[in-house]
Amino acid sequence: MSSTPPSGQSSTQRDWVPAPVPAPDTAAALAAVRAVVDAGPFTDTWESLAAYEVPQWFRDAKFGVFVHWGVFSVPAFGNEWYPRNSYTPGSREFEHHRAVHGDHADVGYKDFIPRFTMDRLDPAGLAQLFRRAGAQFVVPVAEHHDGIALYDEPRTRWSSVNVGPHRDLLGDVLDACDEQWLVRGASTHRAEHWFFFHPGRSFPSDVRDDAEFADLYGPAMPQSTGPTEAYLEDWLLRTVRIVDRYRPQVLWFDWWIEHPAFEPYLRTLAAYYYNRAAQWGRGVVLQHKWKAFPEGTAVLDVERGSMAGTHPLPWQNDTSVSRTSWGWVEGHEHKSVVDLVGELVDVVAKNGCLLLNIGPKPDGTVPAEEVALLEGVGAWLQLFGEAVYGTRPWTVPGEGPTAVPQGSFTDQRPLGYTFADLRFTQRRDVGSTSVYVLGVVRPEDGVVRVRSFGAASALSPGDVSSVHLIGTPAPLHVERTDDALLVTLPSPLPEAAAAVPGFALRLTVPDPAAPAPRALLLPDMMGGG
Repeated sequence: MSSTPPSGQSSTQRDWVPAPVPAPDTAAALAAVRAVVDAGPFTDTWESLAAYEVPQWFRDAKFGVFVHWGVFSVPAFGNEWYPRNSYTPGSREFEHHRAVHGDHADVGYKDFIPRFTMDRLDPAGLAQLFRRAGAQFVVPVAEHHDGIALYDEPRTRWSSVNVGPHRDLLGDVLDACDEQWLVRGASTHRAEHWFFFHPGRSFPSDVRDDAEFADLYGPAMPQSTGPTEAYLEDWLLRTVRIVDRYRPQVLWFDWWIEHPAFEPYLRTLAAYYYNRAAQWGRGVVLQHKWKAFPEGTAVLDVERGSMAGTHPLPWQNDTSVSRTSWGWVEGHEHKSVVDLVGELVDVVAKNGCLLLNIGPKPDGTVPAEEVALLEGVGAWLQLFGEAVYGTRPWTVPGEGPTAVPQGSFTDQRPLGYTFADLRFTQRRDVGSTSVYVLGVVRPEDGVVRVRSFGAASALSPGDVSSVHLIGTPAPLHVERTDDALLVTLPSPLPEAAAAVPGFALRLTVPDPAAPAPRALLLPDMMGGG
């Protein structure tokens, strides 16, 4: 394979371009999909899909890692929408492209493909990083808006198997995640490819004028023009390929599938996925944004945002370690560990899971800052994860002066949590309930004041038999006034607790109706036969 032309020079070397693939037999593939749908147990009606139940493993998992990788990490400018924005006259990306890489008719997005090598990708090391982060599931991008499949997709020549890395990126990483007991996932952003490169048709560029790459850049239609039947069938069959070849237990969709044209295909895809999962004997989670799926037929995902209160159904916040971009760019504005832990505990307290994104560089390495952030969250979970994994929401999600905005795209600046901002979870055990109090900022005087648990509060859980800082054996000093439950943290803090943000307390609330624990060996049975 030839090397790519230097930035700013005309792209004339094309021996890296793969040969076109034979036309697929779409009719036969659709018939195979229909056979799986017809076999049940789900049919492709919303009434049938309403019988879907979120699996226990997802309710317990609480935390996963998202991976945005792709050719957009080569120019590493702006964000992962560089493929579109660089063809949009007047944008920063457009001017940057011309200044750094050259005229769009000579050097286009296609010319970054050979430089997306992933030659330093270490799937085993990546999976180990995710495990250190405390993740329970992993969702790598299978295909982004740019039309380049990062998995083995026979319907296109533009896959990572044929160009760039010349390897099955998705498969390699998911196989390594299996070794770390991480649940497999995959995301597809393919729907938006219908319109993604359309700005490149408005001026002389390789999108408009180079027929050799029409199958890469196309359809490049106006967003106002709905997708055709052929495009929708291709979208469905590409997604089915991901389901069948990689068996993800999380299937994440980006936006635009809520376009009305997708509706019958979404029903077919959901029935197919749920029926395949029934064959595998695995619980699966199909995730969507906005109102692409009716409530209860799949799991709602809120991008970079939260709920105002506890949601009755499990949901997810997908966000990133960076406020700037999902994919790798130069000059990221990264969040802090405090920011990320704050997002995690807020989501979990409201019956959700957090899917936290990182963006590898085009050689496959994870930026050092992002490794440190993942490991920082992992250190917090290693110590305080008891208050997160496997828990359920308490009566209210929390208390405190800091308002968390409801909806998507609300993480553009730190919320500025204080020591009075607390979140609650619970775990029901035989004979008692553990109620957890989580905070990301420790009070300067070492006293945690839980106003919801004051003696006069209608929310008070009742008698508390003991209070512990998770990870320490000795119970803490507690006072209860009408206004608050006052818990004094250890001084000094244990080294592990001092090294991570905030705290997590366990309050043990006995169940007065529970029988006394039975001795395992009664006295009159000792020595008996």
